[in-house]
Amino acid sequence: MFDRVIFHIDVNSAFLSWEAVYRLQVLGGTVDLRDQICAVGGDAASRRGIILAKSIKAKKYGVRTGESILEARKKCPCLELVPANYPLYRKCSQAFLKILKEYSPCVEQYSIDEAFVDMTGTRRLWGEPVEAAHKLKDRIHSELGFTVNIGISSNKLLAKMASDFEKPDKVHTLFVPEIPKKMWPLPVSELFFVGHATERKLANLGIHTIGELAAMDPQILKKHLHKHGEVIWNFANGKDVSLVEEQPVQNKGYGNSTTIPFDVTDASTAKMILLSLAETVASRLRRDQRKAEVISVEIKDFQLHTVSHQKTLNCATNITSELHQAACQLFDELWEGQPIRLLGIHTSHLCGQEEARQISLFDGADYEKQEKLDAAIDKIRERYGVDSVKRAVFVESPIDHMCGRVTREKRKVDYSKIDVK
Repeated sequence: MFDRVIFHIDVNSAFLSWEAVYRLQVLGGTVDLRDQICAVGGDAASRRGIILAKSIKAKKYGVRTGESILEARKKCPCLELVPANYPLYRKCSQAFLKILKEYSPCVEQYSIDEAFVDMTGTRRLWGEPVEAAHKLKDRIHSELGFTVNIGISSNKLLAKMASDFEKPDKVHTLFVPEIPKKMWPLPVSELFFVGHATERKLANLGIHTIGELAAMDPQILKKHLHKHGEVIWNFANGKDVSLVEEQPVQNKGYGNSTTIPFDVTDASTAKMILLSLAETVASRLRRDQRKAEVISVEIKDFQLHTVSHQKTLNCATNITSELHQAACQLFDELWEGQPIRLLGIHTSHLCGQEEARQISLFDGADYEKQEKLDAAIDKIRERYGVDSVKRAVFVESPIDHMCGRVTREKRKVDYSKIDVK
């Protein structure tokens, strides 16, 4: 009936589900967190306190993913919070993707807990799309212990929209003939790529549903929302030509930021934090054999005002000390003495590891020696863990020597200190 068949598979409350399964199947727990008024949250004490996943019962209190723990607890004082265990989530994600790849050779990981699968031409193997989706959904549940939603359509956009219909543990279709009935009555905020700001602009134009957006003159949308207006008009009409990409799109930039547990009021502490961020960004660049030509620094103060500044480097690099030096220079140009809540580093204009360095008569730094030193440290950390080698400045310091994406809370959860019921 339909030539192209795309599945979008989304794990239901992924972090909470994975934590619940681990506690039940590995730690011997008897209480399923998914049945409690519960959420996975960041560390409130370190000000990374946001809700990462919530149970259905917590959702009934109005608890939302992405809001602060403080906001969530105002709505739901009885909310039980469990810490995030990122290494566990990576393992669960890998097991999830492994099963998907048994159903089709064309699988695109969209995030840690969702993926697109091109099921075109697999009817003789797995049956009709809805039948195949139920087989896949039930197998994931029986083998891995958690549930998923599967959306089915002829393109990625509609498949993703379908997977967001009623949850959990459901299969939904949204083929083009079903759009008027299933998608157009929905609030425009439910459409992919429509955020709060776009929703407000559309409301000013009298557009409140996806159907009203689909019926709007695209030239009017383009006038008010520029290129974005054209994109969401196509989406509202179910138009999407993107393919399921087996290979991940190469990063256009590498960055890292961290919310600091205390307000930073001196430059030396800020520069230590920038060093820890440079460590993580540079190591990721080296891992992917990339170098960066542009670096930027972001500062968010205690009043949540954000400023940023960037510069083009003399030569593309992935050397930690070189990135840190450039970041410190940007920081000195940018910071006006206000207490700092967040610091970030971002790199862009990437090139390959083989990019040659332009030699300068006025620069006596031994870059080859620094590259070899960084490579040796990477190997040690890969084999023995990120804490096996750290710079002396971080010894006995409250600042994590590799903060941001690999914060200490993301590395390990000590279950001996948790009352697993």
